[in-house]
Order: sequence, then structure tokens, then C-alpha cells
Amino acid sequence: MAGNSKRKGAIRKSGTKKGQVVGSGGQRRRGLEARGATPKAVDRPYHPAHKKAKAAAKSGTGRSGGGASRAKDEGPEYVLGRNPVVECLRAGVPATALYIATNSEPDERVAEAVKIAGDQAISILEVGKPELDRLSTNGMHQGIALQVPEYRYTHPDDLMADAKASGTPPLLVALDNITDPRNLGAVIRSVAAFGGHGVVIPARRSASVTAVAWRTSAGAAARLPVARATNLTRTLKDWADSGAQLVGLDAGGDVTLDDYDGTGPTVIVVGSEGKGLSRLVRESCDSILSIPMAGDVESLNASVAAGVVLAEFARQRRR
Repeated sequence: MAGNSKRKGAIRKSGTKKGQVVGSGGQRRRGLEARGATPKAVDRPYHPAHKKAKAAAKSGTGRSGGGASRAKDEGPEYVLGRNPVVECLRAGVPATALYIATNSEPDERVAEAVKIAGDQAISILEVGKPELDRLSTNGMHQGIALQVPEYRYTHPDDLMADAKASGTPPLLVALDNITDPRNLGAVIRSVAAFGGHGVVIPARRSASVTAVAWRTSAGAAARLPVARATNLTRTLKDWADSGAQLVGLDAGGDVTLDDYDGTGPTVIVVGSEGKGLSRLVRESCDSILSIPMAGDVESLNASVAAGVVLAEFARQRRR
């Protein structure tokens, strides 16, 4: 076609009599550079090994014994949608693969996700739309998915031992009846911000460190250890026997935050805003602490309450 050679992206196809035709100009190729190493077969959602491992985990055959840190192998998780994927990548979530649907309509969020993934040596793979559909229950993946590996928990005994070896009095947070992963992520972020040593959660009936918790923690989950206790009450009693003070948070506490000394080895025990602390956990606490509040507000969100107490104890320790 006359004059076609000057059009952007024009290329000549060999073996034809036609003139210059318009191509992508290499934009598609450049957009998917720096793909990194190919993930293991078990980490690819469309591979039979991944489906087999997922089926084994669901049936319980993927269960292993040997301690609280070895819970059921649930396999990798997937963050779906353009905004959530970009937020996770910005927060430094240790992802293993970024999936881009073939022929998806790119925008600045996809471009940013590909760039960050390339800079962090995260594998970038093109897959068909049906493969991404299988990862989501409603198909709302927007042509992009981020694979996040299963979180590796610390054993509660190791968490306390490392806190004692840190050179400062242990400052830990135990969560009871916290089922929202966003609350867990916010608590992890607060503990890291105010110099705490870690968080412990129950193995059952509790939020776990999922992709949502990773995102809410703003990457703090990569730096702060989280332990999983088979029996939270027993773990708290063991920590109390080792010299730590157990402080439960409740609006009807017997001591206020203004009067409590949090400079020694301390474990802050936080219950849900609705249910509060369970009976056995509450009975294990040495003190029940309340936060002075003005006005008609009766209680605070669990993560907010934990952040307030952590900030006060951090202030006391700075003195």
C-alpha cells in the first residue's frame, strides 16, 4: 500500500506480494519482557500437578504433622483484579508469578504491574482467559492475577525465644477471635511500627496470613514473624511461666492504660470487637486493660485498640 512504510509499527511480511502492513511495533513484546524463571509445575494453575496438589489439600491428604507451624498445606493464593494486584506489588508481597490474560486490554495498571514484577524478578506468564476464570468464583479478574505462596508461620516457642534474644523486653500481640484478615494485617503493621517482636494467632477459627492480610500490612508481614498456636490458652500460659505479663484488652478492664507499666516483657491479648476475649483466654491474663475514651464510644476496632496500646508501650520504653 502506497505510503504505508511511514506508518508507526509498519513491518513487511516475507513471502507475500503486499507492501508494508501495520503491526504492534513491538509494544506487546516489550510489555512482557523480564519474565524471570518459569514457576514450578505445582505453582501453575493450569498444570495437572497444581490441580492434583489442590485436590489433595482439599481432601486432607496434604496434611502434615509436627507442630503448630506445619498446618494444612493450602497451596498458593491468588490476588485478582488490576487494582489489588498493583497494591500488593507496591507493598512488596513476596509473589511468585504474575498472570496476564492473552489479548487483554492493557492500561497503566497492567503496565505498572508488569514493570514492578520485572524489577522484582517475578515470573510473568501469558495465559488464556479460561485459566484465569478457574482461579476466580465470579470471573472478575480483569485479565490479571498475582500468585502468592503459602505463608510460613513461626512456632510460638521460637517466637518467644527470638523476642528474648533481641536485647529488649519482649513485646508480643496475641489475637483471639479475630477472623477478618484485614484486622490481622493492620495489627501486624502496628506491631512492626512500634517495635514489637511478633504476633501469635490460633490455628483454628482465626484469620490467617492471606493475600488480603499481606496487602493490609503494607509489606510488614515480610519482616515480622507470625506464629500459629495449636492451643492459644496453653501457649499464653507457657509464655506467662517464662516471665511475660499477659494483658487482655477489654472496655471493662480492672486497670486503665494510663496506669499500666508496659516496659517489661508483655503480651497484649486482643479479642474481637463483638465477642471480646474467650473465657479461657481471659482467665489466663494477669490484667485486663481498658483504654480511656471520651464521649459515647464504647469500644474500638481490634486493630485500632492494639495500635493505641502498642503506641503507649513504645512511648514508655523510649523513656
